[in-house]
Amino acid sequence: MKILIVDDERDVEALFRQKFRKEVRNKNLELNFAFSGKEAMEILQKKDPPEVVYVFSDINMPGMTGLELLDKIKAQFPNITVSMISAYGDSENYKKAINSGAKEFFTKPINFESLRDEINQLLT
Repeated sequence: MKILIVDDERDVEALFRQKFRKEVRNKNLELNFAFSGKEAMEILQKKDPPEVVYVFSDINMPGMTGLELLDKIKAQFPNITVSMISAYGDSENYKKAINSGAKEFFTKPINFESLRDEINQLLT
């Protein structure tokens, strides 16, 4: 299963690769990374339909925010599951994300066990 992690902080790539190394090694997961909303949309638009089935996006990013990205993904690719993450667990962002079609809303620091459970639900 191909997933896309979108975050303007580049160090998240090493963190995700470490946390999901077993799933990647077993070829259950393929991790892809975008460091902006614009880059994420370019990756999704490369193939029709996109190979990515799950997007995990930060909300607070320069340029296109995660919430704007969520709206674009849901409009163009309604079958892609999207979850959001924010350093701020405020109810306003939570409501916007869920009302816009996000499956889940995580706060930083990421609870990787909860994220792993969510991804495993998609694998079954």
